[in-house]
Amino acid sequence: MAETIHLYHTNDLHSYFENWPKVAHYLKRMKKEHAANGEEMILVDVGDHIDRVHPITEATEGKANVDLLNALNYDAVTIGNNEGITLPHEALDTLYKDARFPVVLSNLYTELGERPSWVKPYEIITLSNGTKAVLLGVSVFYEKFYQLLGWKIKDPFQSLQETIEMVKDEADIIILLSHLGINDDEIAAKEFPDIDIILGAHTHHIFEKGKLLHGTLLTGAGKNCGLVGHISLTVDNARTLVEKEAEVINILSEPECEDTKQFLVNETIKSDEILSETVTVLEEDLSLDWFGPSEFPDLLAAAIKEWCKGEVSMVNAGMLLEPLKKGPVTKKDLHRICPHPINPCTVYLKGDVLKEVILEARSERMEQLKLKGLGFRGHVMGRMVFDGIEVFTEPLEDGLLHVKEILVSGAPIQLDRIYTVATVDMFTLGVLYPAIGHAEKKTYHMPEMLRDLLAWKLKQVHSSKNA
Repeated sequence: MAETIHLYHTNDLHSYFENWPKVAHYLKRMKKEHAANGEEMILVDVGDHIDRVHPITEATEGKANVDLLNALNYDAVTIGNNEGITLPHEALDTLYKDARFPVVLSNLYTELGERPSWVKPYEIITLSNGTKAVLLGVSVFYEKFYQLLGWKIKDPFQSLQETIEMVKDEADIIILLSHLGINDDEIAAKEFPDIDIILGAHTHHIFEKGKLLHGTLLTGAGKNCGLVGHISLTVDNARTLVEKEAEVINILSEPECEDTKQFLVNETIKSDEILSETVTVLEEDLSLDWFGPSEFPDLLAAAIKEWCKGEVSMVNAGMLLEPLKKGPVTKKDLHRICPHPINPCTVYLKGDVLKEVILEARSERMEQLKLKGLGFRGHVMGRMVFDGIEVFTEPLEDGLLHVKEILVSGAPIQLDRIYTVATVDMFTLGVLYPAIGHAEKKTYHMPEMLRDLLAWKLKQVHSSKNA
């Protein structure tokens, strides 16, 4: 007699807790239904459950997210880049200390090349009829970022090859929790025919009915958990997988779980208290204009330049979401104003490349760009603000301002000279400014985020004024 297994997955919540009480209600309801019908249910998360954009995650360093997963009795999770490279080493190393589920991840190691104590390369779930479902997990290969945080990340395909060899002889079903993105999932489907299902994440793609590729079923349930992935697996008496069907469930009309709502209310109160620590006291407002000169972005640019020891610096005004009012400034204020999981970095650019970047940055297209992704959690890119660089413009017949002259440290830009440019890691990812992405030498400064630099600079400025 054939048996049906129900596999549910969440992915890329990004701490969008507004949806989680509905997710919790739905998954609890499904557990009861499947139990009443004598059916098996497996529940997993495919990473980026946390996102430091939310005050609860910021204040608890993701531990409240783990509590939410515990409450729903997840069978396994893997990590995404938001767990992996936006938390300091110690915070990630203790994130799952109280987890009541395995963290399945085969391509992360300590600096010494050992597997962290809190991860497993695979998890075997033996179902009531003896079927063995093996869960594998891999996360995106951001080698340099992990290295700077004291970890080693291994090539996920090499890791998969090794892990599949370890489990394939005893596995009836192989399920991959993949925080690699759709392109790598498609490569994995071709390269590893032993994998039956790839649960996708990272690129926030949606496959409403899954995608069958090379015999492997690929899934994706978007972002923020407005959708939950569901895969129905049919296994025959010989424990052979004979059918697999995927769907995504829209949970936005689902009732909310009251226990989950109350937990989040309580955590909000706790996080407010944790983030209420005063950083400094301002004697006057710091103004913000996304498209014109203003004081607050100038301070951020100065902070990045000094922290990174750059000759010059550049950062877009849209990194700051609100002006800063005079009076006490708390950690919560800086988190609200600068919530991005973005780190400062230093890039080394020839003058001709730097000039190209400056011209592109001052274009109306770039200033008005409404960006989603790359760690940016703001609304619009805004004006590029420089420290150590002066850009002189003039209006021409088309009515637009055109760059007339660029000075670096008071002198005309030298096109053959290498400049040390302090900026943000978002610009090195190649999408916005390919010239920066292609720079041969880059230095990332981690784990500090931009709001940490703001706190440091504000304390510095305040203490100097009162010295």
